[in-house]
Amino acid sequence: MVYIVNSDDIWQQFGVTTWRAQRVRLRRVVSVLVSLVVVVGFLWWLREAPPQVRWRLHSSFLDADVDENGVLSTRAYIEMENEGLAAFTLTGISAEMPGLRLLPADEAQDERSTVTVERGGSQTVVRRIVITDCAAVPREPQPVRFTYRTWMGSGSAEVIWGSWRLEGPEGGLPVAWQRALASDVCNEVVSGEWL
Repeated sequence: MVYIVNSDDIWQQFGVTTWRAQRVRLRRVVSVLVSLVVVVGFLWWLREAPPQVRWRLHSSFLDADVDENGVLSTRAYIEMENEGLAAFTLTGISAEMPGLRLLPADEAQDERSTVTVERGGSQTVVRRIVITDCAAVPREPQPVRFTYRTWMGSGSAEVIWGSWRLEGPEGGLPVAWQRALASDVCNEVVSGEWL
């Protein structure tokens, strides 16, 4: 009878296969741990990253309103388009700056306090903006703060809405959103309609 011995049999007699197996297991454990750290880091980054939202303030629907107390305001229609990978729920939106305040939702006025925007979808929220001093509204773009909830948790972020373009005899001129809004509403109040 002839025994055929291969190299694995020889290594096994010297205990090397056990050593090689431990080394292979160690590599597997290390690669699994590194992969786990990468996945956890990515999920942590997703949790900290705010939703990717395209904001649009519809300027064509702005109408000046003066209530019985003499408070000047307008109802703003704010469109949100979700460009992110997951749905999010808007839980609050606010802006406070000299001369202008974006008020919280008023359920009595059919303003929704929370709005869910699916991935790739869009929603419109209505909020009341109070203008306390037309001249005091800043000319530089000011941030709007929003709070949100996603499947990874809650958070808040600030966004600066895009500039509006005021058309004149020499072409368009970019103007900060809040300044253009205040100018439109304040000009409407002092126009002939209100006098």
